[in-house]
Amino acid sequence: MTDDNLTIQNGVAYANHDGVELQGDLYLPKGAKAAPALVAVHGGGWVAGVRGAYQYWGPYLAARGIAVFAISYRLATKTKTFPEAVQDVLAGVQFIRGKAGAFGIDPARIGLLGASAGAHLAALAALGGKKFAGGYPRDPFASIDASVKALVGVYGIYDAVAMWTNYQVQGGRDNNFQKFMGASPMENRQLYFDASPISYATLANNGIGVLLVTGTEDDLVDRKLQTDPFQLALKQAGFFVRPCIVAGAPHYWMNDPIDEPGSLTGFVAPRLLRFLAERL
Repeated sequence: MTDDNLTIQNGVAYANHDGVELQGDLYLPKGAKAAPALVAVHGGGWVAGVRGAYQYWGPYLAARGIAVFAISYRLATKTKTFPEAVQDVLAGVQFIRGKAGAFGIDPARIGLLGASAGAHLAALAALGGKKFAGGYPRDPFASIDASVKALVGVYGIYDAVAMWTNYQVQGGRDNNFQKFMGASPMENRQLYFDASPISYATLANNGIGVLLVTGTEDDLVDRKLQTDPFQLALKQAGFFVRPCIVAGAPHYWMNDPIDEPGSLTGFVAPRLLRFLAERL
């Protein structure tokens, strides 16, 4: 699909992990030669969600010169998907960098964008990529660098134990995060440390620019337990980190049309563009 400003390629296969073909939708600026790019990771509590969540952001950003590769990844089932889902995200970054010449993308200007569970996975891939590298050495682009220049996290999860606890309170009989992890914190606290992006807010990683978007009325992910401590840890480690606080915003709105009057995405859009212009 094309229009005057962008080209869309749906269902682009980027890796095959454990017999599962992973696909993404690619939104490219028309005539791109060295465009910056975001690999976009959808939310859905690790057990649901689709890459079509970026059906509005993809065209919006591509029309403004920023390529978007919105990917699918393996969702949590009865067998755990940590760290496999993180490795899927890393493969998406490697694919875009490996194919940068063919797509008209600048391989030095690649970032990650994620919302909710997608922000958790994007942050782990951005900051903890070295920890999770090498899981699929037969990938066509397995030898390609998976580092990124920028991270955008929208109402994300950055402390694994805090999220597990929240699901114990809100989730009734189901704890999606424990399903994703394959164990409780009481069984394996090291696993939860490894699955917490805040664990990688270190001096060695502070070349990555970070934008943290969160709402004041989030009913699922409490920013005081997630975004605020993560932002502080990033500041302490010398990161360029900027908050985008959306007044009155709950959870689950990143999928909304950007041009809708009064939309929360419409509030975020110009701030996101300014951040990307500066850091990507």
